[in-house]
Amino acid sequence: MFSAVHTPFYFFCEAERTSVILFYSQENKAWACVTPITLLLKVEAAQAQPGVGRPEASPKVARSPAGITEILMNRPHARNALGHVFVSELLGALARLRDDRHVRVLLFRSGVKGVFCAGADLKEREQMSEAEVGVFVQRLRGLMNEIAAFPAPTIAAMDGYALGGGLELALACDLRVAASSAVMGLIETTRGLLPGAGGTQRLPRCLGVALAKELIFTGRRLSGTQAQALGLVNHAVAQNEEGNAAYHRARELAQEILPQAPIAVRLGKVAIDRGMEVDIASGMAIEGMCYAQNIPTQDRLEGMAAFREKRPPRFVGE
Repeated sequence: MFSAVHTPFYFFCEAERTSVILFYSQENKAWACVTPITLLLKVEAAQAQPGVGRPEASPKVARSPAGITEILMNRPHARNALGHVFVSELLGALARLRDDRHVRVLLFRSGVKGVFCAGADLKEREQMSEAEVGVFVQRLRGLMNEIAAFPAPTIAAMDGYALGGGLELALACDLRVAASSAVMGLIETTRGLLPGAGGTQRLPRCLGVALAKELIFTGRRLSGTQAQALGLVNHAVAQNEEGNAAYHRARELAQEILPQAPIAVRLGKVAIDRGMEVDIASGMAIEGMCYAQNIPTQDRLEGMAAFREKRPPRFVGE
């Protein structure tokens, strides 16, 4: 027996292997049931109508032989806003790259000048029912979790606006580089909302609880320079005429990571991320397990040999 509440109730349908949402509507005084595929079909149907919506510009994946892979977000008509189809395509790109050992660094950048990501697509959201909004936000949260769990280091190159979900996407990355003139913030409270794609959890882990509360409560916007001073971004650089200074600095940072032993780097990420969620004694145990996994690797032996022979190591990721 379900009680009437004002928030979504999620459960997993084993028969169809899909997430389902039950949502009690105050307006209709009834439970509504929506699945992700229902929402996707509705969005696609709206976009297919003449004069309604625009064709999606799929995020582009660019690989380099050295190991830097880029996801280029290029949805100019919506300022890279996170619509349902766009989110699905980002999830698909991550799924294809996740187990690729040739990806040593994953870099998120924008192909839209002056914008990193404007956040959730509120115009699209206006067409959704309450239940459909719940499904979409759950999927958006899943995207951020997939970025955070990506095995290789991730870098957000923020050359412009990163608001709401756009900043949440950057927070899900391991490292952030911003143009000094970039504007960022979790501004949801100015729209009658609250961060729903990880912002309430990742911002305090990044900046501390008190400062995160201040920024979320006020909906304050920060420049790249201010964000660096607070520790929200790793580097802030003066913008250039092309509008891609943060991207170039992010590439330089990726180039610093590339020569290092890739297995050790990935295990270091695991140790830090998992260790941050537990007490220090448990964190030390996690570090020990990661260290033990690295012991039998060829890269560790190569590192020791290179040290003895006074030469640069040649790591192969094995």
